[in-house]
Amino acid sequence: MVEQTITVVGGGLAGSEAAWRIARCGLKVRLYEMRPVRGTAVHRTGNLAELVCSNSLKSMALSSAHGLLKEEMKKLGSLIVECATECRVPAGQALAVDRDAFAEAVTHALEAEPNVTIVREEVREIPDGIVILGVGPLVSESLAASIARFTGEDYLYFYDAISPVILADSIDQSVVFAASRYGKGGDDYLNCPMSGEEYDRFLTALLDAELVTLHEFDKTPFFEGCLPIEVMARRGRDTLRFGPMKPVGLTDPRTGRRAHAIVQLRQDNLAADHYSMVGFQTQLRWPEQKRILRMIPGLESAEFARLGQIHRNCYINAPTVLLPDLQARKRPGLFFAGQISGVEGYTESAATGLLAGLNAALIARGKSTRTLPPETMLGALCRYISTTDSDKYQPTNAAFGLLPDPPAGIRKKKDRRLARSARALKALETWIGEREEVVATEKAP
Repeated sequence: MVEQTITVVGGGLAGSEAAWRIARCGLKVRLYEMRPVRGTAVHRTGNLAELVCSNSLKSMALSSAHGLLKEEMKKLGSLIVECATECRVPAGQALAVDRDAFAEAVTHALEAEPNVTIVREEVREIPDGIVILGVGPLVSESLAASIARFTGEDYLYFYDAISPVILADSIDQSVVFAASRYGKGGDDYLNCPMSGEEYDRFLTALLDAELVTLHEFDKTPFFEGCLPIEVMARRGRDTLRFGPMKPVGLTDPRTGRRAHAIVQLRQDNLAADHYSMVGFQTQLRWPEQKRILRMIPGLESAEFARLGQIHRNCYINAPTVLLPDLQARKRPGLFFAGQISGVEGYTESAATGLLAGLNAALIARGKSTRTLPPETMLGALCRYISTTDSDKYQPTNAAFGLLPDPPAGIRKKKDRRLARSARALKALETWIGEREEVVATEKAP
């Protein structure tokens, strides 16, 4: 049979990973990205795989769900993990990257791939043929309407928020201290310690602050995994102290004591002149952000490279639309990948793009699609989003709870997680060995 060119719509993490995987299988792919011809509310450049909400792809440790997922992706030939590792900045056990360097690395890799043609234009309707929709949560209105007509279901919306980024030379180094939680990974974070009185003043100001008005879909919920700080503050006095401001595992070396609360800053670029506020997504108006965030010890004179923003994410009701191979139930050859498919997070988005790319390549060669073993994190994630209860569905992150129970008799939580990871990687290696055609990789240009 004549192999056809596969269409990938969206040049974010999922679309970039899908296009790379298809090309590595020796097939032609057309990758559509509307930027910079048409921008979005949060992107700054026309580069592929531009990160907007955070610069962290979370933990690399195999005792974490995200660490396991990245290790699985690496074994499957992930472009995103490879470029992220090359552009890594200090962040303890987390894989954090220089945003600009990372996006440039992904863009250059795909531009240099002879099997990939990058088309800079907006796709307004779902294309014909073998298609991967990796459009992300900020899909254009026209394509969103086309997808809604196809699914026959209303979109589920949730608001997402972006954390502020601070210029490093405006941080008071005499107040903050460098450390990672429990000493893991070196002194890669800057920590702003708060006393009980300082925390109470900050909390009061936060609760009284003026917020951005969300004019449309006012009843739309925030995603629970990415709540703005003011939403958490309204849930109780200590909610922030048990969330992004938790002080556990961090001892101020100057006092030898643990602070009442901690605000962490993570290096945002290789030059180390920008630091992002960890877990500080916010709906505050920009003047209020400057006023209130400067109440944090060490940030009294903070200058902001970027203030926090609110944007609307959208996603399909995956259990009603998708099969575990990420193919649409009612249209063979049409795949959804990334956040629009019903997963949450950078790593999860890229991982679904990788699987969609593998399966699109198989269909193009006249073969059946594959699903990953249920013991693997990616296999479990795809099964969950495609088979869970569709009522009140929200996107999900990678989590050990998606995997089968670990072997009996393991008492420690970390050891149970490591056992699940070891089992997952063994199952994946067996799967790859039995299906060499699935992960066949052409020689790099």
